[in-house]
Amino acid sequence: MSSEKQNTSKQTPQSDWKLELDKQWKHVSTKAGDFFNDHKSMFSLTNIAAAVGGTLTVVWLASGVYIVDQGNRGVVSRFGAYTETTLPGPHWHIPAPIESVANVNVEQQRFIEVGYTDASRVNKSSVIPQESLMLTADENIITVRLAVQYQINNARDYLFNVKNNENTLKQLTESVERAVIGRNNMDFVLTEGRSQIVAEIKEQIQEAMDAYKAGISIASVNLQDAQPPEEVQGAFEDAIRAREDKQRLINEAEAYSNEVIPKARGAASRIIQEAEAYEAEKVAKAKGETERFDQLLVEYEKSPAITRKRLYLEAKEKLYSSTNKIMLNEDQSSPMMYMPLPQTMTQHAQPAASHTEPEVSAEPHNVDKNGVRKSTGNELRPSRSKP
Repeated sequence: MSSEKQNTSKQTPQSDWKLELDKQWKHVSTKAGDFFNDHKSMFSLTNIAAAVGGTLTVVWLASGVYIVDQGNRGVVSRFGAYTETTLPGPHWHIPAPIESVANVNVEQQRFIEVGYTDASRVNKSSVIPQESLMLTADENIITVRLAVQYQINNARDYLFNVKNNENTLKQLTESVERAVIGRNNMDFVLTEGRSQIVAEIKEQIQEAMDAYKAGISIASVNLQDAQPPEEVQGAFEDAIRAREDKQRLINEAEAYSNEVIPKARGAASRIIQEAEAYEAEKVAKAKGETERFDQLLVEYEKSPAITRKRLYLEAKEKLYSSTNKIMLNEDQSSPMMYMPLPQTMTQHAQPAASHTEPEVSAEPHNVDKNGVRKSTGNELRPSRSKP
């Protein structure tokens, strides 16, 4: 009995809740019915259709509001045809299906790879033989990996003129690359020709994209790697080392040549200048002697005896000034003696020097039977022997 009473007490609040809900529902229904009866004209089918249509129209028009982010361009098309390009900011267009808007990022740097896949998108960078193997002008095969960086410079052309722009650019790049590589030898491609080849590829790709009006600007072309196939890597490295040794020896020879040739030219120039100076000196001296002789001839013609006497005295003065010995004749009966006066003067000036005996000539002179020396005409000619 107690359990039944407990169950009855538990079910009583649930019945009260339902009764209260029903009461409130009847009250609301009564109020709604009274409002509908009082305003039957407002709930006509026409008015309801107008309200629903107005609401849908407002929602549809509101869906035409769009915002173009910074660095993007909004391309508006009406029934698929280009209408306008909008700049960053809020805009409105006629909602779909009449008009549609495509946002195109014109500042993003985009990349394509030819001959390999980027390591950032896969576990490791891998070569694609179908794209990387190329034939050079000298019929050698090399592996080339190229990366092209580009961005969109015209959103309208990018969307409407070319279908699948990235695939088109990749195929075009591979075609241009094969054409440029095929016009050059392998050594040129692998060594000093890299920058020239990259510039030529970039120029031709840009010309082709401009002809297509693709709206793409090529920012840079990077030659990631260019090398012969793995099968001939060893032989190619040996050839490179030999080429480097050759260039090193050439550079050393040129350095030696640049060092020796200027020295030889300087020595030759110095010798030539010395010869010219010697020539000028001798010519000037000869001219001076000639002029002096001409002047002397004039004086001689004026007074031959005086000029002859003066020349004789000048010759004696010059002769005695350059000799190292003097002649002494104290007595007519004694023989002629020669004394080295310069050595004697030097000994007096430098007493610490080693003493040298005077050289005395004991050669007899021509004398007659009475002891008188005969004149030979050579009395004024001292000995020219050195002290």
